[in-house]
Amino acid sequence: MSTSERNTAPKFGTFLGVFTPSILTILGLVLYLRIGWVVGNLGLPQTILIVLIASSITFITGLSASAIATNIRIGVGGEYYMISHSLGLEFGGAIGIPLYLCRTLSLTFYSFGLAEGVSLMLTNGGGSLPAYGVPAIAASIIIIVTVLSGKSASLALKMQIPIMIAVALSIAALIFGAVSTGFRAPEMVASYRTAPQGFWYVFAIFFPAVTGFTAGIGMSGDLKDSSESIPRGTLLAVLTGAIIYVLIPIVFSITNSVSFEELARPGVNAWTTTAFLGSVLVFAGMWGAILSSAFGSILAGPRVLQALSEDGLAPRGFSRLSRNGQPAIATWITGTIALTAVLLGSLNAVAQFVTILFLSLYVVINFSAAIEKLVRDPSYRPTINVPWYVSILGSTGAIFVMLLLNPFACLAAIIIEVIIYIILRRKSLGKRWGDVRAGFWFALTRHALIKLEGHSIDPRNWRPNITVFTEEIHKEIDMVYLATCFNQKMGVVNVCRILEGWLSRENLDIGKMESSMRKVLSDHDLSAFCKVNVSPDFIQGAIDVAQINGVGHLRSNTVMFGWPSDDVQLDLMLMIMRTISTIGRSTIITKLKNLKDRGFYRQIDIWWGGMENNGDLMLLLAHLLRMNPMWREARIVLRSIVKDDASKTKLEQCLSATISSVRIKAEVEVIVNNTRTTIAEVIRNHSGHTDITFMGLMIPESGHEHEYSNKLIELSEGLKSVVFVRNASEFSGKLL
Repeated sequence: MSTSERNTAPKFGTFLGVFTPSILTILGLVLYLRIGWVVGNLGLPQTILIVLIASSITFITGLSASAIATNIRIGVGGEYYMISHSLGLEFGGAIGIPLYLCRTLSLTFYSFGLAEGVSLMLTNGGGSLPAYGVPAIAASIIIIVTVLSGKSASLALKMQIPIMIAVALSIAALIFGAVSTGFRAPEMVASYRTAPQGFWYVFAIFFPAVTGFTAGIGMSGDLKDSSESIPRGTLLAVLTGAIIYVLIPIVFSITNSVSFEELARPGVNAWTTTAFLGSVLVFAGMWGAILSSAFGSILAGPRVLQALSEDGLAPRGFSRLSRNGQPAIATWITGTIALTAVLLGSLNAVAQFVTILFLSLYVVINFSAAIEKLVRDPSYRPTINVPWYVSILGSTGAIFVMLLLNPFACLAAIIIEVIIYIILRRKSLGKRWGDVRAGFWFALTRHALIKLEGHSIDPRNWRPNITVFTEEIHKEIDMVYLATCFNQKMGVVNVCRILEGWLSRENLDIGKMESSMRKVLSDHDLSAFCKVNVSPDFIQGAIDVAQINGVGHLRSNTVMFGWPSDDVQLDLMLMIMRTISTIGRSTIITKLKNLKDRGFYRQIDIWWGGMENNGDLMLLLAHLLRMNPMWREARIVLRSIVKDDASKTKLEQCLSATISSVRIKAEVEVIVNNTRTTIAEVIRNHSGHTDITFMGLMIPESGHEHEYSNKLIELSEGLKSVVFVRNASEFSGKLL
């Protein structure tokens, strides 16, 4: 269907599009079959209390839905659209898929209810139809309402006008009949004649009466102005339903036409006994209300499926529209599923499960509104403002009723929704709109940073926040991997690329470069932030980034370089190290060989110099590295070189005491080198087969960087992977 055809599809206003389907779904089976039973068991005061509690939960949910609806234009999908655009596509799908099944099974349930009523009329209250009689009638009803809805939503909605008239006439007949037979004093105390389980049992039986108020929200995509119609129609339907559910108990309580004992028996007899003209107007209203609920299900269900399809959570073809703008394919599929469900024979157990799923929907609607209010995104400007604690109260009430109805069904519903959420989350669905989650994490991060700023960072709280400088990230992915291992998902890793040039003169697509870097990290399953900086000078650019990177106590405290392609670049790194050490930034220079893809590791060597305090940081980094799954079995060997045996014994005792004090499991090996063997050769002889070797860095005197670079090159030759460390952190010289 073209865009122009979609735009010319019929649109509905508040009365026909929202109020009518909502109020007729509220005034359903419970009104006719259970409201007298509630009065007969609880008496008038507690009946009104039940109505007010139940209506309060739905009214608060209606307020929350209205707040969301007045902030954004609600598209097709109703409640699903609201949740997916507030909490994200995964949350929306976790609710939307069960919601669709709920509405589909509701069609079957209401069709069964109407079929049973028709069967009573066909048998004149005596005898029975064949075993297939009621299912056959239910199937026929499903086919009829599906065909009508598939052809035209306008026709289906307009058919509800005479149904509403029939319901109104049945209520008027009840009131007229009650008044004409005289009055009595109402029962003020609960008797629990046929409900010995007590107050909350009766409440659980009554509550499904008020759950139909979202029927109009399901028509959101077919409304002329959803932000105006949804609040007005929904809240008016809830209030109207509450008034009627208070009025009918009062009528039954004060009329002489029916005794309280008769009221306590479930069924429609209390209505037919009291109402003017007996069962004529009552049955017409009751059947009309049930039929209207069926229409509400077949109108809203396909539109949820249409929205799921448009968002990629269902086959794309399900969202196709007919020439008159109806989701025809989704409607036929919904009708087919509902028709198949007739084979279940009876849906009483399913009905309770459906109610639980609807209640979970109310929980999430309220939760969405509360989060939107708490986060205070600048874009959240609803014309109906609901305090966050009111929405939370609505969520709490819905959860309470879920547990009251059936704790096991409640648990099953939660498990199903969590499973769907996990599946959608693993699919890494692309988010095509802004949702409240970003604002929530932003607000939480801001709060945490402010709280953290009020605490001084002690050496025992120190953790590496590493800025990794890279030229081509895909060639230096080992270095990023190592940084994330040191980080342990507790600190922050920033991957930075510095481009030499002038930002005002260069024609650079920095956003595209950063996006490309993020994709490389994602392909390697690594988590880090990416940044491209432009500077006329590499050294000054790196120093600037090291100074300003981060916020508050989450600023970068360590910089990391890969092994350069020439000696000149290594000299520059040493110059940068000298400068950033003065502002407490540690430096790591790595020379790595296929580190990420070598599987499990067996050994980590640390060469202890002792004079520059680098051993503190090297020990901590080795410990953090070993906490990763691939390094868990690696042994840490702390090595040092002395000239004689006396020094060896003394140093072994010192290093053993050090290891014991810092509670890091490591071995000590002191090597006596009293020959002409160079330090580089000793290191190579002992660590040539080690997976990774840590060595300290000193700060060379100005002008002697190249000489020191040559020494580092010599020390690293013949080793697998090398990490040179310069400790300039807060705990330099203070072992953790």
